[in-house]
Amino acid sequence: MAIDSRVVARVAHLARLQVDDGESEALSERLNEILGMVDQLQQADVGEVEPLAHPLEVSQPLRDDQVDEPDVRDKVLPLAPASEDGCFLVPRVIE
Repeated sequence: MAIDSRVVARVAHLARLQVDDGESEALSERLNEILGMVDQLQQADVGEVEPLAHPLEVSQPLRDDQVDEPDVRDKVLPLAPASEDGCFLVPRVIE
């Protein structure tokens, strides 16, 4: 798909951007170059490439999942305006 200066002017108008004719021509050329690069990338054969979670071979160090805080529910639950079966009750905010 080729982008000409008319398309750039229309998009600029829709985006409420001020683009003069000289800039419009330069932008259309640059956008066509970018679309050409995207076409080249789409032609690459990636059928047998495994997806990666990260481009580098690194592992994320994770800490052990240990409880650091004491359980204070029995102390704070009596302070709540409403509770039931050891849980805090909150007012409904969505009907």
